[in-house]
Amino acid sequence: MSDVLVLRAQHRRSKLGRQFVSVGLVVPLFLFLVLTLGVPIAGTFWRAIDDSDVVHALPRTIDALRIWDGQSLPDESVYRLLAVDLQGARENETLALAARRLNYDIAGFRSLLFATARRLPGVAKESSFKDVMIQLDPAWGDLKHWGAIKNATGPVSLFFLLSAIDMKMNADGTTSMRSKEDSVFLQLFGRTFFISFVVTVICLLLGFPLSYFLTTIPARLAYPMLVLVLVPFWTSLLVRTAAWVVLLQNNGVVNSVLHDLQLTQEPLALIYNRVGVYIAMTHILLPYFVLPLYSVMRNISPVYSRAAASLGATPLRTFLKVYLPQCAPGISAGCLLVFAIAIGFYVTPALVGGADDQMISYYIAFYTNTSANWGLACALSVWLLIATVLLFWTYSRLLNVVPGNIP
Repeated sequence: MSDVLVLRAQHRRSKLGRQFVSVGLVVPLFLFLVLTLGVPIAGTFWRAIDDSDVVHALPRTIDALRIWDGQSLPDESVYRLLAVDLQGARENETLALAARRLNYDIAGFRSLLFATARRLPGVAKESSFKDVMIQLDPAWGDLKHWGAIKNATGPVSLFFLLSAIDMKMNADGTTSMRSKEDSVFLQLFGRTFFISFVVTVICLLLGFPLSYFLTTIPARLAYPMLVLVLVPFWTSLLVRTAAWVVLLQNNGVVNSVLHDLQLTQEPLALIYNRVGVYIAMTHILLPYFVLPLYSVMRNISPVYSRAAASLGATPLRTFLKVYLPQCAPGISAGCLLVFAIAIGFYVTPALVGGADDQMISYYIAFYTNTSANWGLACALSVWLLIATVLLFWTYSRLLNVVPGNIP
């Protein structure tokens, strides 16, 4: 009996040792994913809701406005506290950050804050700051400016997330859609999804017959042709896009050939428009559709089609009822890959598209690098990430698959 207990103990120690080894092998990869993926995503979410600039610059005013109803102008005490905060923020150099944040909400707010802070030191302390500030600038008698300050109470808020979907926070704390003139981001998201959908459909129409053709020819011919499909993977994205600029421009190869063949009299507009975007993106993304579909098609046994034909099914019925359903995992995986990658495209539309062809990633880069509005850039990124996650969730629900079952 003692020997059995000893063997069991040795087995448990051996099993525990193997588990420690397995965990030790996984930990470096887990830490790598946390540092390179988890931390940046968490930082993006935080910057999308971080709204502490105004609180740091105007703390007394923010505290006083927390109980303001937003229905009428604040009383004299709030105006006086704002005057004190403006002068203090100007002295400790925190006014610029608050002015930039409020200017995101109302254009011209930056100039209003700096002009008021510059002129307030000459106002007598016994004066009515409410009357004086309204005389300095009538904007201080406008509810929307006070509402903008109240909505920046922080340290976190939904300001940037709402702005990224063309919504705003009102002075009374409610939310509403922005005016049509100020609404731009929903249109950009719609354009991004539409372009990605069209590119996905084009890849489906081109990739399905190509994948089927590769499975029907001998292997000695299929592999070299598959290598040609993979060529875009081995070429820089910037180089591929620049090549399309050379090919599609008015004096490029395509228009020159069409003119020499007397098929056109004038150069076709193939670049700096939606056509160029579709062509370039399809060329880049087509391998992402072909590879998963080809791997599925190659493993489909011809026995099923022969059995259907032996039972009297026509070729079209055999294709629709027998062959196509077996291709569904490859088609869905290819479409998912193409669409998910397409919605994040930036370089290609920027180089071959026009002003009305830029996708949401272009504006994320603009707000990050040019206007330094990191809050809005992160908010747009968050909504784009949410859209991608919802896409994958919908795909999983509709097809009842898990990531490990994707071909």
